[in-house]
Amino acid sequence: MDNKISIRPMRIHIPDEDMEDLYHRLKQSRWPAPVAGSDWADGTDGEYLRDLAGYWLSKYNWRDREAMLNRFGHFTADIEDTQIHFIRAAGQGPNAIPLLLMQGWPSTFVQMLKIIPLLTAQGTDGTPCFDVIVASMPGYPFTRFPSQPGMSFSRIADLLKRLMVEGLGYHRFAARGSDQGALVQQQIGLKYPEHLIGLHRSGITPFATPMPDNLSPAEIAYQKEVQQWATQEIAYARLQSLRPETLAPALADSPIALASWIIEKFQRWGDCEGDVDAHFGRDALLDNISLHWFTGAGAASIRLYREAARDPGMTGRVAVPTAIMMPLRDGVTVPAPREWAERYYNVQRWTVMERGGHFPEWEVPDEIAKDIRQFFAGL
Repeated sequence: MDNKISIRPMRIHIPDEDMEDLYHRLKQSRWPAPVAGSDWADGTDGEYLRDLAGYWLSKYNWRDREAMLNRFGHFTADIEDTQIHFIRAAGQGPNAIPLLLMQGWPSTFVQMLKIIPLLTAQGTDGTPCFDVIVASMPGYPFTRFPSQPGMSFSRIADLLKRLMVEGLGYHRFAARGSDQGALVQQQIGLKYPEHLIGLHRSGITPFATPMPDNLSPAEIAYQKEVQQWATQEIAYARLQSLRPETLAPALADSPIALASWIIEKFQRWGDCEGDVDAHFGRDALLDNISLHWFTGAGAASIRLYREAARDPGMTGRVAVPTAIMMPLRDGVTVPAPREWAERYYNVQRWTVMERGGHFPEWEVPDEIAKDIRQFFAGL
């Protein structure tokens, strides 16, 4: 095993032939016959998807968007047999705190672009600024896709700890994550607490094996809600954790299939009141989808669900100080009571999010940045 970590700057440049291939596939799309009265309640709305595909083909300008993405500092790090992509942005004030930002599925580093300058700017209220590291997990754009089983969240935690400590020289660092990113950081907290200043996350995992036998009344009510919610909302996760290779060819071969699979999650999980374009921005949504398409991450990223099912990683309570923002309008989960979160984390700050859904750095970046600054100011 090569223990040396090599870091190089990179620029995003998608070859012209890959762009032409995308346009050809969009032009040749085969559409299902519409069903009268069908809308988002049945899955991705067909009329919306056709309009999005037309915009992707004729109005969305990848080269302009690529130039925007390249305004950030992109790097790759070779760690053991894996190449990790990350964005690095230096804090603008003294004593900047290193902060690892991570998102989950079906997002990309696009989720973090609005919040980066809010965190690197020097504070005027006594709160710290941050050296921001936005890391892309294996399976996500520009990070090498695993070709062998074993890339669990626990394994990813090992790699990212090495990136932060050995590659970038941060003996101790802060971390902020949601969805899969938060699960990786949970593993860092369990395995390497000596390297963490604190954790900041959104939401909490509602499932536990085994289920505790001393649930509070609030937790009992919460778990009943979770059971009802799960029958409606986690079919995608069951498929991706049990049979990802059934779906992967469609996501690798058809941009329409990829867009349909991803965009429905933004419409249902975001705090968008049904208008996904107005809430997230159509170009930004297509940035996210295009990155999945051009890099093959659409198929690769869903395999992480299978890896997590095979190896759930360490269990226990994270002892490092933790801040949790509990969203009320995240369509992928049920708001949890604080006592449920305290079973698994040393919760030092608890904030109920009245606004913002599953992609909070994208949806309400000012609120997230303020909470991050205030939490780590106290540490």
